[in-house]
Amino acid sequence: MARKPPRGDHESPERTSHEEARVAETLKKGSRVTGAAREKLAADLKKKYDSGASIRALAEETGRSYGFVHRMLSESGVSLRGRGGATRGKKAASA
Repeated sequence: MARKPPRGDHESPERTSHEEARVAETLKKGSRVTGAAREKLAADLKKKYDSGASIRALAEETGRSYGFVHRMLSESGVSLRGRGGATRGKKAASA
């Protein structure tokens, strides 16, 4: 019996859910997602985004583009977060 090769860097240890793997397999890049599958994907993306995942991380996880994920989140009524980083507002008064 041949032994299974060790896991490489290309396999993400965070993805342990069989459901995530199944969703990624059924969503071939560029394929049209409609009906119940689209509603389920939108709900899954919304849940993950609301729990802190970035749009870029969700896009990579699902194998879809940033724009696709952004559109799905917008369609599902998610309040999108700002980009973060430095702001140019007033500085806080120091002591």
